[in-house]
Amino acid sequence: MDKTIQKQLLINTIVEAIQDTKGEKLMIFDLSKIENSVAETFIICSGNSNTQVSAIAGNIEKKVRNDLHERPWHVEGTENAMWILVDYVSVVVHIFQQETREYYDIEELWGDAKITHIEN
Repeated sequence: MDKTIQKQLLINTIVEAIQDTKGEKLMIFDLSKIENSVAETFIICSGNSNTQVSAIAGNIEKKVRNDLHERPWHVEGTENAMWILVDYVSVVVHIFQQETREYYDIEELWGDAKITHIEN
C-alpha cells in the first residue's frame, strides 16, 4: 500500500477513535513542509479529565491496533494523564487536559504548519 494512503488511513482511524471517546478541540497539522519537524502530521485534542485523556489515548491505541495492526513507537505521559503523547513516527497525537493545553499553547509552536482539520 502507498505510504500516503497508509498515513491517511492512520490519521482517519485516530480521528475516529478521538471522536468515539468525545475528544474536543481536535486539530490536525500538516508538518510535511516544515524543516526539522518531529513528524509529518501532528494531531492535538483535549479531554476534560485525566480519566478522559487516558480513555482517548487508550482508544486510539486499541482502534489502530485492531483496524490497522500497528502499535505506537512510543507513548508518554500516562502516569498523571495531564497530557499523553502517542507517537506513530509519521503521525504524533497529543491529548491534553484543557487547562494544560491552554498553558502550553502548543498550537502556536506550529504556527507555520498547514491546519488540515479543526473540530470543536
